[in-house]
Amino acid sequence: MKLNADLHIHTKESDGCLSVEEVLRTASELGLNLLSITDHESTSGAEKAQKIAYSYGIEIIPGVELNTFYQEEEVHLLGYYKDIQNDQLQERLLQIRKERTLITKLIVEKLSQNGIPINWEQVMKSASRDGVICKTHILYALYNRPSEYGRINWNEVASWFKPGGIAYLPYRGNPYQEAVDLIYSTGGFPVLAHPGLIRNKSMIKDLLTYKPVGLEVYYGYWDQRETTVSLFEEISKTSALFSTGGSDYHGFFSPVGIGQVKVPEKCVMDLKDYLQIE
Repeated sequence: MKLNADLHIHTKESDGCLSVEEVLRTASELGLNLLSITDHESTSGAEKAQKIAYSYGIEIIPGVELNTFYQEEEVHLLGYYKDIQNDQLQERLLQIRKERTLITKLIVEKLSQNGIPINWEQVMKSASRDGVICKTHILYALYNRPSEYGRINWNEVASWFKPGGIAYLPYRGNPYQEAVDLIYSTGGFPVLAHPGLIRNKSMIKDLLTYKPVGLEVYYGYWDQRETTVSLFEEISKTSALFSTGGSDYHGFFSPVGIGQVKVPEKCVMDLKDYLQIE
């Protein structure tokens, strides 16, 4: 059977707008038969998906996405697993969720101090009780109050969270190297996520040579998609163990939908072989 896969999807268990059930139903309607739920710092969505995916004819590779820090820049790292029931992994994820949520609370305070009428209770409304609360939940809070802003300039909003922005506050509690080590030591496979979004492209070589990792090549957020994919295909051939890809779907603001990034079947088979998933 041909594998139609999306290896990078978020749910309400972290910062997505769809429940696990809604993601599976949508994917099934689109003809997908393999997904990886990669919520930020949480595997609860992947665990829920594993319990019900069979009824949708979908196979689940459990995953997680970690915010890491390297050379003054936020770098995202995907971890794929055969089994996510690992105490060391879960304890570390809980710690990171608490730390990142605290950072988000401080960001909300900075926004309020700069005249943006938003409070913590509004941000909490769209968050999972046990998940990380992050910048995306601030966007949801703003989106749900459009009458107070008129037409929201999302480019301006995005600039608030970038270096030099009124709400920029980086999370430095999870260095990239430590995150790679964590994923390997808990039985997973680390993949450098969406390298085209890394501002300092010269870092990519260093990130790929710390230890052998995968590279998310097939992705849809960046400009000149075909050219950028081709570039990272060549980098992956020489500097990564193998390639992966996915939509990175979160919700209404995602540039591409579930399954809209074509992931070559070889990527899926390479990942399954590495994880020894039959």
